[in-house]
Amino acid sequence: MEFSDLVEERYSVRAFRPDTVEQETLEKVLEVARLAPTAANRQPFQLIVIHTQGREEELRSVYDKAWFVEAPLILCACGLPEEGWTRRDGKSYVDVDVAIVMDHLILAATNEGLGTCWVGAFDPAAARRVLALPDNVEPIAFTPLGYPADEPRAKRRKPIQELVRYGRW
Repeated sequence: MEFSDLVEERYSVRAFRPDTVEQETLEKVLEVARLAPTAANRQPFQLIVIHTQGREEELRSVYDKAWFVEAPLILCACGLPEEGWTRRDGKSYVDVDVAIVMDHLILAATNEGLGTCWVGAFDPAAARRVLALPDNVEPIAFTPLGYPADEPRAKRRKPIQELVRYGRW
């Protein structure tokens, strides 16, 4: 698919069919995430693939929306702060790196006909408990992963003139 078409086609899916995501398809999506650029190529992230079947209740403690557990899979993108690159002024790039990985993952999923929805409004304490995360691992974002059962809504975006400046502020 042409990249610009892929970007236009991607939307936040909030209804999923129960159809299984084939292992080969999942591996394609994960490989694209692995190839995402990170600061100093440190790859300070881990992806956790969670099968939802039989875990719906505990996963709803992480993010309490019914559609969150409709997909057969949920992915959690975690940051590893101790492994990430830090700018001279102390700014850690782990969140940026994980965001790039998630963006690659979401676009790869769209390219495979899968739906996703970036979830950042989750309960971090519940995520730590449910996923048995060690202290040095930070859950940063979740997405369900499955075949959409809904239709995209019109996207609302600001005009380009409100978002881009040339030369300086």
